[in-house]
Amino acid sequence: MNASTPIEIGSRAPDFSLVTQNGDRRGLAEHLGVKNVLLVFYPFAFSGICTGELSEIRDHLEDFESEDVQAYAVSCDPMFALRGWADQEGYFFPLLSDFWPHGEVARAYGVFDEERGMSIRGTFLIDTEGIVRWTLVHGAGQGRDFDGYRAALADLTGVSAR
Repeated sequence: MNASTPIEIGSRAPDFSLVTQNGDRRGLAEHLGVKNVLLVFYPFAFSGICTGELSEIRDHLEDFESEDVQAYAVSCDPMFALRGWADQEGYFFPLLSDFWPHGEVARAYGVFDEERGMSIRGTFLIDTEGIVRWTLVHGAGQGRDFDGYRAALADLTGVSAR
């Protein structure tokens, strides 16, 4: 894996504006002062571990989208692949395409694998001021556990998930 160092807790999160599976643009700036943001970078649509992780978000959406938090799942797949995958799996939360410039946002967060042209499994909880408050980073073949996210969000908002 040839990824740069992921951004650290306490750092200002890089802004971004990416297209969703439905063709509209979403970004960090629209949530500043309003909601915390969870960025879930994953390697590829239609892959086993990624499907399992995003299905957990789908199946427990109340933990990931609320008046306190907005989740975005981000990959380097093109928008139309994301739309097909979202339709197939019933993902009605925003899947963001970091396709072009290829991996630009993943690079900014330090989770782009240059050798394989994909993001690794990076998870970042960003507060309403745009500061990274929690991270979890794994390689492509290792699934993530969202319990640490739930605890970090509860610490940040005072509201416990599940």
